Amino acid sequence: MSKQYRTVPGTIFDAFNYLLLGLVGLICVLPFLYVVGGSFASDAELTQRAVFLIPEAFTLSAYKFIFSTDTILRSIWVSIYVTVVGTVVNLFFTLTMAYALARRGLMGRTTILNLVVFTIVFSGGMIPTYLVVRELHLLDTYWALMLPGAISAFNMIIVKNFFQELPAELEEAARIDGCTDLGLLWRIVLPLSKPVIATFALFYAVGHWNNFFAALLYINDPSKWPLQVMLRQIVLLSQAAAGDIRAMDPSFVKPPEQSIKMAVIVVGTIPILLVYPFLQKHFAKGILIGSVKG
Repeated sequence: MSKQYRTVPGTIFDAFNYLLLGLVGLICVLPFLYVVGGSFASDAELTQRAVFLIPEAFTLSAYKFIFSTDTILRSIWVSIYVTVVGTVVNLFFTLTMAYALARRGLMGRTTILNLVVFTIVFSGGMIPTYLVVRELHLLDTYWALMLPGAISAFNMIIVKNFFQELPAELEEAARIDGCTDLGLLWRIVLPLSKPVIATFALFYAVGHWNNFFAALLYINDPSKWPLQVMLRQIVLLSQAAAGDIRAMDPSFVKPPEQSIKMAVIVVGTIPILLVYPFLQKHFAKGILIGSVKG
């Protein structure tokens, strides 16, 4: 096979692209590396050095402060539970509704789609949503963090478009073999939709993991606070006087406030970063597929 001919302008253009993308990558990565390094730094080093990636003297004081009680571990398990169960709930309702609306013979399909699109532009607002959650007796329950946002209209429309692009011959062959609608969804459609499922599972999981405001509104019991709310409380405690930190170990020396904030960012980010590589190969394909045809 002959070697591809490359012109001088094309080589310069490629080099410029690599340089530009490399700079953009550094701009995205370096701040997070600084946060990671700062979470292991001492008070004096954070004061003396404005920016650094590797601290001169490693210290775990910020992480000892965060994990000085079992409340942070409990909140991590709460966040894991809400993320896993909430993602399953999101995928169940999103996939089933998208599959139903992908059937062109569904009665009232256009009206339902118009109502779905309407919710993208207009929403009920914070107070009406809170009143609905209260009337359904969901306050101080984990369901309050999962059910109000069970379906994302935007995600559902993309999944619907993907279902519509599947070959009609597959459905006809399954019908001939006696497959029902649910059987068709479970045995034919879902196995062919792994990239879409993986992509939106990641979207939903990140949303649940970072869910902060809903927990402040609906959860009053501190034992049911997710990680993000608990980390906020830790930051507030770190800014208080030492005598007011009753939840922490009295013999523990309070580390610098800035170091605690950086450690909080690391603790809240690392779990999602560990999950993302397993779904990355499906991400680009899943987000583009089904996003063209309506």
